[in-house]
Amino acid sequence: MNSSWVEIACDVPEERSDVVADFMTHLTGNGVCVDNLSVDAFSTSEIPDSVRVVVKAYMSADSDYKSKVLELKVFLTELNERHPGDIYCAPTTSDVNSEDWSSSWKVHFKPLRVGKRLLIVPTWEDVIELPDDLVMRIDPGMAFGTGGHETTRLCLELLESVMDGGALLAQPSLLDLGTGSGILAMAASLLGCGRILALDIDPEAVTVARENIALNNLSDYIECGTTPLESLTEKYDIILANILAEELVRLAPYLAGRMQPGGALILSGILAEKEQFVREGFDPLPITYCQTSTDGEWVAMLYRNEAAS
Repeated sequence: MNSSWVEIACDVPEERSDVVADFMTHLTGNGVCVDNLSVDAFSTSEIPDSVRVVVKAYMSADSDYKSKVLELKVFLTELNERHPGDIYCAPTTSDVNSEDWSSSWKVHFKPLRVGKRLLIVPTWEDVIELPDDLVMRIDPGMAFGTGGHETTRLCLELLESVMDGGALLAQPSLLDLGTGSGILAMAASLLGCGRILALDIDPEAVTVARENIALNNLSDYIECGTTPLESLTEKYDIILANILAEELVRLAPYLAGRMQPGGALILSGILAEKEQFVREGFDPLPITYCQTSTDGEWVAMLYRNEAAS
């Protein structure tokens, strides 16, 4: 890991922090943290109506981080146009050492239950397990995916419902696109999937995913890599894609083309306001929209390939 990093910080209204954090996560390919700004007030009546937070992301000082900052500025401008009453400060950058921040977020990551049986536990925490729990031990490091974000939870819940539905093979194959920490691939294995391929364009995320998969003794069941979706030829019974809405639409023909007949496609990483955009991007394809799940400002969608095998 490089010892020299650049911190990219955004001062934003608290109610937009999740949206900005998700964009910065996908933009940089690394984890983010959110700091509450201190409020100088003697009573609750003096606290401003709009509480602000600082969302911070980190990139290697050797990377092309300046172009990412420009993309972030454009995103904040567009967000301000959608919410004209908000005030967004221009992103700032500063040099930091990796040891200054790489562990500070851990205090906020606690054991988390998702769906009916999944239990996500940080490697540094102890937890009492119930008899039916499917436990994942995880250290996300610099990769996205602790289960706490709405996009990940929605994926996990839809995956569990698809597996419990019984419409697929006893051990369906699965593709996890944008695996991050590997959390979705590991959940798929614990829920009963067979062959699993976990892909991410970020080699560092793949390294983190492999470490988490090994920690959970699942290395024999999950393959990781950086192969582009466009280069795949194999078809899968289930595909998970938790990435930006724009990328989902761009990759739509390839996602549909990699689905087995009768297979399921779960799309996440979608702001609620972009649901229709994604729906329209997938409408021309020979797959069937089934449902949308919602959590806060985020949605996930389930599609099926109704073609006969």
